Amino acid sequence: MADTHVLFVEDDDVIREATQLALERVGFTVTAVSDGLQGLEAFRSDRPDIALLDVMVPGLDGVSLCRRIRDESTVPVIMLSARADAIDVVLGLEAGADDYVTKPFDGAVLVARIRAVLRRFGHAAGDGGAGSGTGGAPGESGALVFGDLEIDTEGMEVRRGGAHVGLTPTEMRLLLEFSSAPGTVLSRDRLLERVWDYGWGGDTRVVDVHVQRLRTKIGQDRIETVRGFGYKLRA
Repeated sequence: MADTHVLFVEDDDVIREATQLALERVGFTVTAVSDGLQGLEAFRSDRPDIALLDVMVPGLDGVSLCRRIRDESTVPVIMLSARADAIDVVLGLEAGADDYVTKPFDGAVLVARIRAVLRRFGHAAGDGGAGSGTGGAPGESGALVFGDLEIDTEGMEVRRGGAHVGLTPTEMRLLLEFSSAPGTVLSRDRLLERVWDYGWGGDTRVVDVHVQRLRTKIGQDRIETVRGFGYKLRA
């Protein structure tokens, strides 16, 4: 991933400079800016491969910047926050972020999370990730069909009632995981491992918020909550 371009928005000079050096040391190209408005301008001009956004930055806060980016692009976004407060986490994820990291963070951990997100996005783009070719009733061109929901696992497209459904790569990856085992309860830990590529324990709020976002797009009743166990796709 030597050619990966990272947009980093952070107003703390020490954190910004140290993190930029750590990322460049492992081969990333980094555009680092100190406020959200500069971040939006840099995003539009540089078209980075991934964005790291601190929640509390001047001009345009990280959550608002994430929303603006998500309106224009499905580029992966990781939120950075000095607090593990539930409201910060949920707001960032609901705005369209794919993951979050709590400060202070170890540079190696941040690099690992960036690489995990980028691998996930490669899978979602159709390189044979979870759920490819298995699951619901076959439709046209081998698509999977669950009621009015049709999932084209080759073209990476989803339609509901014949209308196109726009999903982020993380949402697509999550849906592919569900569609690979319809009717089977998938635990949050399994989803963290398979969708978010967590080889260690992660925050299950990431799963819960993404499931809710996915429900708003494919139908609230399509994914069922099995209390105490996880979620399953209604076959």
